Amino acid sequence: MESNAWVLKDQPPNKHNHIVSVWHGEEGMEQAMRQMLENSIFELRNTVKELEKRLSSVEDEGNEWKTRYEMQVELNRQLERQISILKGKMELIRGNPTDKLSIIRIFDQMPVGSLKEVLKQLEEEKKSLQNQLKDYELRLEQEAKAYHKANDERRMYLSEILQASSTLTVVERQKADALRVKGESQILRERCGILQNPKMVNPQKGQIKKTVGVKQLPKLKH
Repeated sequence: MESNAWVLKDQPPNKHNHIVSVWHGEEGMEQAMRQMLENSIFELRNTVKELEKRLSSVEDEGNEWKTRYEMQVELNRQLERQISILKGKMELIRGNPTDKLSIIRIFDQMPVGSLKEVLKQLEEEKKSLQNQLKDYELRLEQEAKAYHKANDERRMYLSEILQASSTLTVVERQKADALRVKGESQILRERCGILQNPKMVNPQKGQIKKTVGVKQLPKLKH
């Protein structure tokens, strides 16, 4: 036999079967891992979308409450100014000992009955405005609580979106690593498959059959 001929010894069948079994097991684990990662990515993306929808809804609601809150604050300020003006008028009508001449100049032509009627009307108006102010203050307190609640929900959703996005990034990176490992495993299986081929090819002599690692003796002639 020529020296450049390739000779390959037979491998025990049980060892070959064991290697194939291990490869099949690894491939099944890789498929299960990829499926698990894909499911996780799908669920995380849906979670992020749902949180973004909730955040948008909360922001819209928060803007509405903020507008109502600011309008209520301005309305309360106007009512307080009106009450202050009415108080000044009442003090003027009731009379101020230090400025009796000014009172006389304003109401010198009004009868006492008319003055009493004006005073009564102003007192009723003041009472009505005070009740209205109390009602607005209560509403303002409620709307302020609702606004702060919406703002807290907004911050909570932002935090959850950030956390879900970070987890999604990690899972996507794991999926990419799993695909890379799969490619490397495929290359390794292909290389090992060449070594397990029962026929080898000699680059110079072409395809030869595998033989045992012992030279065969020529048959004896009788």
